Amino acid sequence: MEPYIILDGVSKSFRSVEVLKPLSIEFEEGLIHGIVGRNGSGKTVMMKLILGFLKPTQGTVTVGKKRVGKDVDFPQDVGAIIENVDFIPYDNLYNLAAIRHRITKEDVKQVLETVGLGDTGRKKVAKFSLGMRQRLAIAQAIMEKPKLIILDEPMNGLDKRGVEEMRQIFLNLKAEGTTILLASHNMEDIRCLCDKVYEMDAGVLTPIDGVS
Repeated sequence: MEPYIILDGVSKSFRSVEVLKPLSIEFEEGLIHGIVGRNGSGKTVMMKLILGFLKPTQGTVTVGKKRVGKDVDFPQDVGAIIENVDFIPYDNLYNLAAIRHRITKEDVKQVLETVGLGDTGRKKVAKFSLGMRQRLAIAQAIMEKPKLIILDEPMNGLDKRGVEEMRQIFLNLKAEGTTILLASHNMEDIRCLCDKVYEMDAGVLTPIDGVS
């Protein structure tokens, strides 16, 4: 399979602290890649480097054959959930969709149905439960059917049914050829979803042959 994400000698330091050790790895297109590791191990930093939210101290990041920070400021055709999702405005999903004119209002309605928010009416985000906010974040990440989806703990706040529904959504996206990078503390998510698994520990990413 062709690599969709290429990290070549990528490291990241904040002041004198190296939080991501020099990393060279390729994430293949059309697979779900799982990242496990403790909080503060470097998972989110790596994801932010791929998204262009942070610049590497050393090395290069290439997404979809375009070098991030050189060919493009931010990778194209990407959806993401990174850390706090409280800012996501429910009423503005339509405005977000209108920015690139890639999907219609009906498409937005359909994705809200897909994530289980089709019956919320005009309920304000402030009234949403944590699980509903997480569903909304997932809706924003997937609504334009991007080629790459980066998910940092996407199951937070979801009940058992919600987790099962989101797992099926992610598997359906993979079947359509979407590349997914998934960080999760839930090993059952990793077992159920991921084709390849890596462990991040103290800024070092190591492939895991099997997950038990």
